[in-house]
Amino acid sequence: MMRHRLRDPITGLLFVLPMLVLFVIFRFVPALGAAGMSLTDYKISGEWTFTGVGNYAKLLDDPIFLSSLRVTLVYVAIYVPLTVVIALGTALLLNAVVFLRGLFRGMLFLPYVTSFVFAGVLWKWVYDFDGLINGLLAHLDLGPVGFLDDASLVLPSLALVQTWKGFGYSMLILLAGLKSIPPSYLEAARVDGANAWQRFRSITLPLLRPALFFVLVIETIGAFQTFDSIYVMTGGGPSRASYNLVYALYDQGFKFFDLGYAATIGIVLFLLVFVVSMIQRRFLDRSTS
Repeated sequence: MMRHRLRDPITGLLFVLPMLVLFVIFRFVPALGAAGMSLTDYKISGEWTFTGVGNYAKLLDDPIFLSSLRVTLVYVAIYVPLTVVIALGTALLLNAVVFLRGLFRGMLFLPYVTSFVFAGVLWKWVYDFDGLINGLLAHLDLGPVGFLDDASLVLPSLALVQTWKGFGYSMLILLAGLKSIPPSYLEAARVDGANAWQRFRSITLPLLRPALFFVLVIETIGAFQTFDSIYVMTGGGPSRASYNLVYALYDQGFKFFDLGYAATIGIVLFLLVFVVSMIQRRFLDRSTS
């Protein structure tokens, strides 16, 4: 009997062992290496000296880092609510649609499978002074508008591109969460006289909490890690108005070859994602309790 009890956990461990080994090699070990590198002035030549928290102190006096931190937080504050609201809204619509549901789901998910570079090139043309949007505005005697050349518009414009590109995945996650809600709960609330908003607030939203938390976390991580579209569309401009932390990390590591300082920016980025994710979880638990 004891041998049978031990066999099941060991068998399960053997199944997950290959993925666990890959995780340790390609995720955990590099993360530890980056944490250690952030305490040095490691150069691409391999030479380094231990600096302790010197790189972290340097961040506080670096105006470029502080500017990129502000840009990152503003971008996250724009992108995450926009994406979650659109993903939730489309999931609710698809959940109510009966006719051609698969076709609509595929069309809405299609942008997600395109590359970030392709999306960036496409939307750069859409935003261009001679592009689609300004062409339409010209017929209305409006514009042109410099969506990517105006420091006040560049982040919302980039967030819109990222939302168009990525909301499909979150939409499917939320749609799966909606499908898991027993229809009898909603029907009972309808019989009791609850309107659509009351059913959504009291039944749908609390039962959708696990899926919603997952979507908030992955979209927050994605927002903090945004690089491709910024690199293709703006290069961090204009005047560093779209120069975020990942772009600063890229410049320090691959343009100036200051790998120790780049690793420090990466550690700060990780801590930011972790703290924001915990705040989101606390807020979601409180708002749906």
